[in-house]
Amino acid sequence: MIMRLKNIFKIILSVMVITEIVISCSSNKKTGNPEHFNPQKYEKPLEKANKYLVKEYADRIQKYVDRHGWKMKQTKTGLWYEIYSHGTGKKVKTGDVVKINYDVYLLDGTLCYTSDSLGPKEFPVGHGGVESGLEEGILMLREGDKARFIMPPYMAHGLLGDDNKIPPLSIILYYVEVLKVYDK
Repeated sequence: MIMRLKNIFKIILSVMVITEIVISCSSNKKTGNPEHFNPQKYEKPLEKANKYLVKEYADRIQKYVDRHGWKMKQTKTGLWYEIYSHGTGKKVKTGDVVKINYDVYLLDGTLCYTSDSLGPKEFPVGHGGVESGLEEGILMLREGDKARFIMPPYMAHGLLGDDNKIPPLSIILYYVEVLKVYDK
């Protein structure tokens, strides 16, 4: 399945690059001016391909969740989440700085990153610098909460992966524990 998705993306990107090269190299014979790239020409096909991939990711994640018997919910953006231990501390808000323990896995069970070896992660919420799925998920939590998030590639490391342990187009599983929430 992953190979099929990678091949689809490679084909789409190849077609786009080749088309862009051909269009930029050709010229209008009447005026001698280069033809202009028309992005609207590609809007519908790319939108269709994107919708297909979003559905494929959701189907893979749903099967994974079902196999594990988890009671996860999905947000409108495609983040899957489950808060499995509730804390009593301060609720996370945009602008707060959070300190978390975490484990990041691929869906095949490969452990990529863990706070046990790298130390807790600390970041300001809503300022980027972490996966968009982590930003969205953290905003649902409070100090002391433990949760798991499953992020499709477009909410994690996308087409390229992270150039280290997370390959291109990877769905990732985050286990998170909110250790501390600091005011803005």
